[in-house]
Amino acid sequence: MMRRLHAKYRRFAAAKQCIAAVEFALVLPMLVVILLATFDGGRAIAAYMKMRAATYSLASITNQYATIQSTDMTSILGATSVVMAPYTSSTPAVKISQVKINNSGVSTIEWSAAQGTTARTVGSSISPPSAMVINNTYLILAEVSYTYMPVFGYFGSSTGITFSDSLYVTPRGVKCVVYVPQSSTC
Repeated sequence: MMRRLHAKYRRFAAAKQCIAAVEFALVLPMLVVILLATFDGGRAIAAYMKMRAATYSLASITNQYATIQSTDMTSILGATSVVMAPYTSSTPAVKISQVKINNSGVSTIEWSAAQGTTARTVGSSISPPSAMVINNTYLILAEVSYTYMPVFGYFGSSTGITFSDSLYVTPRGVKCVVYVPQSSTC
């Protein structure tokens, strides 16, 4: 009995018929995880690029105005959701502000509007990039923040990945942009 059992064990240990299937079964879960991570990673990069495009669009649309009314601002801020499509499962946090740089090179917020977040405080100090600080000028600051929710769960995180971007531009064709509810002149 023992001899027969020992012989069967030796034959089982020497068998090579199903080794590839066993190896595949061991490797398959790792391959699936890599596939899903690649899928989510690609979608995250696409969402990030859309968010960057939304920031550029927000700045580009705003700096074309000489005067912005409240209804115009609502449309401008809402345009970011259109640019973000199809990644609009959650509304992006959008903020647009005008920065005034005085004679001494001190930068402050002249006006600010936001959607899905809090606008910057008028009169608060801000530090634009030093190359853009030119006395007696104005800048438009566009800021967009978006939380991307991965399809396959970001491997245990339920909060998602938050992307944010900001862009400074100068007003086109005018010294500054007047936002009627908050400023009347430049």
